[in-house]
Amino acid sequence: MASQDWFDKDFYKVLGVDKTASDAELKKTYRKLARQYHPDSNPGDAAAEARFKEISEAYSVLSDKEQRQEYDQVRAMGSGARFTAGGPGAQGGFEDVFGGMFGGGGGQRVRFGQPGNGRGGASGFEDILGGMFGGGGGFGQSNGGYRGFGGPTKGADVTASTTLDFATAITGDTVKLSQGNGRTVNVRIPAGVADGQKIRLRGRGQPSPDGGEAGDLVVAVSVRKHPVFERDGLNLRVDVPVTFAEAALGATIQVPTLGGEPVKLRVTPGTPSGRVLRVKGRGVTTKKGTGDLLATVQVAVPSHLTDKQREAVEALAAALPDEDPREDLLAKARA
Repeated sequence: MASQDWFDKDFYKVLGVDKTASDAELKKTYRKLARQYHPDSNPGDAAAEARFKEISEAYSVLSDKEQRQEYDQVRAMGSGARFTAGGPGAQGGFEDVFGGMFGGGGGQRVRFGQPGNGRGGASGFEDILGGMFGGGGGFGQSNGGYRGFGGPTKGADVTASTTLDFATAITGDTVKLSQGNGRTVNVRIPAGVADGQKIRLRGRGQPSPDGGEAGDLVVAVSVRKHPVFERDGLNLRVDVPVTFAEAALGATIQVPTLGGEPVKLRVTPGTPSGRVLRVKGRGVTTKKGTGDLLATVQVAVPSHLTDKQREAVEALAAALPDEDPREDLLAKARA
C-alpha cells in the first residue's frame, strides 16, 4: 500500500472501532465482518467483495503492532499531506508534511537523493522515515523504517460440530464431517476428548483472500451419555450393586470395564453403601496421563420378601446389637 492510502483511509472507521481498541476487540470485530462480507457468503456480490477487501486491508495494518504505530503517526500529520511523484527529472516529496517539518512553505519541497549523507548520495528519504518511525532501515524493508502495507491476511476460521458416543470419545477415532460446500473432511478425534471440548485443525478453514495462511477448522465435540459409566476428569465411575449378605459377610464381585473384560474386586465384610473401590489404570488415557476406574458400592435392598424371608430378617434384627446408626449424625447436626 502506498503511503497516500494511509492518509486517505480511516481504518478504524472501516472496522467500526475506536482508536483505543485492543487487539482482542480488533480481532473479534474483524472476524464478525469477515464472515458477513466474505465472497463465499455473498456469491456474485461485487459490493460485498469490495467491502471484504477493505476490511482485510484495515485489519492487516491495525493488527500489526509496528504498522499500527506507524499508521497512527502518519494519520496524525494531517490528511492534507500528499505523496507526489514528479515529472521527468523532478524530485518527489511529501508536500506540506515535510515542508512544515523543515521550515518550508506550502509550495516548498524537501529534496531527496542529495549528497552529503555519508552513503555516496543515497536517498535521504530513508533517514527521514527512519527517524520518524524509530527504525534505521529503508523504505519497504523489514529491519525497521517504513514498511508500508503488511503481509497477506489469514483466512477466516470455519466452525463445525460432531456428536460422539461415549466409547469413541474415550478411545479416539477419525470421523468424517460434511462441509457447507458439499465436500467432506476427515477429522482425527484424539483419545479422551471431553464433552464440550473444541478441536482446532490448523489450516483447514477458509483460504486467505490474498494468498496468505488459510484459517482453521474448529470442531465442537458433544459426547453422548453412557448407560453404565460416567466420566470424572481422567477417572471413570460406575455404580456396583451388592446384596446385603455380600456387604455384611464380604464377597468377591465382578465389575465391568469400558471396552474390556470385567475385573474382580474384593468387598470386605461390613462394607457400607457408598464405599468406593478403585481399579488402577482402567480410566481415561490422554496426553496428561491415565485415570482409574472408581466403583461405588450400592447395597441392594430386596423390595419383596416372602413370609419366611421376613421372619429371617426379623430374627437377624433381634439378634443384632441395639444401636442407632444415626445417633452420631443427629449429634453433629445439633452441634
